[in-house]
Amino acid sequence: MTGKLYGVGLGPGDPELVTVKAARLIGEADVVAFHSARHGRSVARTIAEPYFREGQITEQLVYPVTTEDTDDYQGEIDQFYEEAAARLAAHLDAGRNVVVLAAGDPFFYGSYMHMHKRLADRYEWEVVPGVTSVSGASAVLGTPLVERDEVLTILPGTLPPAELAARLADTDSAAILKLGRTFGNVKAALEASGRLGNAWYVERATTGRQKTSPLADVDPDTVPYFSLALLPSHSKPKARKGEVTVVGLGPGATAWLTPEARQELEAADELVGYTTYLNRVPDRPGQTKHASHNQVESERAAFALDLARQGRRVAVVSSGDPGVFAMATAVLEAAAEQPDVPVRIIPGVTAANAVAAKAGAPLGHDYAVISLSDRLKPWDVIAERLTAAAKADLVIAIYNPASKARTHQVHEMRDLLLRHRAPDTPVVVGRDVGGPEEEIRVATLKTLDPYTIDMRCLLIIGSSQTVVTDAGVVFTPRRYPS
Repeated sequence: MTGKLYGVGLGPGDPELVTVKAARLIGEADVVAFHSARHGRSVARTIAEPYFREGQITEQLVYPVTTEDTDDYQGEIDQFYEEAAARLAAHLDAGRNVVVLAAGDPFFYGSYMHMHKRLADRYEWEVVPGVTSVSGASAVLGTPLVERDEVLTILPGTLPPAELAARLADTDSAAILKLGRTFGNVKAALEASGRLGNAWYVERATTGRQKTSPLADVDPDTVPYFSLALLPSHSKPKARKGEVTVVGLGPGATAWLTPEARQELEAADELVGYTTYLNRVPDRPGQTKHASHNQVESERAAFALDLARQGRRVAVVSSGDPGVFAMATAVLEAAAEQPDVPVRIIPGVTAANAVAAKAGAPLGHDYAVISLSDRLKPWDVIAERLTAAAKADLVIAIYNPASKARTHQVHEMRDLLLRHRAPDTPVVVGRDVGGPEEEIRVATLKTLDPYTIDMRCLLIIGSSQTVVTDAGVVFTPRRYPS
């Protein structure tokens, strides 16, 4: 008969905060296992030691590496977990009950979970929860974490500072764990989010080495791993300065929406944009959508800035990348006239890159990006730029090739390029890429039919070096003949 596996939470540090059940299981266990760094000291063992009994087998699971002394941390640590699990499995197979100690709670950033993943499908198991370090810190500060309908956010200090700042700005209360060498980034994120003045620092909560302090006063060189930052209840600023974020949605497929863009859309109070693009963003409670047609970019930008001046967080949505023939410039132009609202640009996958990826790699060498729309610039300028790009033998990505009101541009573009490019120059036509009617086809400059091109298309005109394989894959070699 095999033994039973226990993951036992010990609380944040004070041995008296070990639960009655945890203390009983530790005392009854045949084997007590605990993790430690290479120096051999184990916080979990120190907490649990008052509950050990004589004659118990102990298994010290020593981490072999840190993130700072190997180029393959994940590979080496996974191997360590496999070897540690095998050691515990040998005891379980011999019929011994094994308690794996975990400071705090076993499933809250705890080491036990890695043993659980590897053993729970083979052996009977039980997890005993423990008081987390977050609860311990709140208790020693004497301040509630959250009240009524406030939101508590738990964050690892290892997140990038910009992501930390965005999440901190949008929550009522927060705890940031895993400080140590991440403290500088955490402090910078708190400052960037306007939360530094309300943040508290707690080190080794509930132990004899406990320290608490306003986080702004802490010396970064003194911060150990076993510390955390806490933004307690009512710490969220009451008045919030509005801002505008211009968010790129990508060409159409949800999979091409970046995590950063998704986060900004979810955090916004107001969504502003062209109706077609706004319809791609799911409705969320508490958000308001402001849709408009596709030829009022300046008015849309001014409206978004006015909303921000009222303290609203505004996301202006844009297809593809907002900085490529899209809303970023319109918003920045309007903001420059009255620079009282912060504006951030969140990049997205642009149509040229999406079409190129579907076709192969036609943009693998130097290329130009040109819009055929003459609504904001004269056709003579467009023709001059097309000629220059053609003479330079650049691959050309063509945006806005045609619309219901603009029908002659593709004809004129083809005729102009044929003066400088061979008739068999490859042309990639991407239509509705990322959408339900996606189509990628490959033609030549001579056979390109302008009547098949509309506003939902993007064209990529190859250079003299662009290749089309027998399988229809298009690429432009990175090396150019001397």
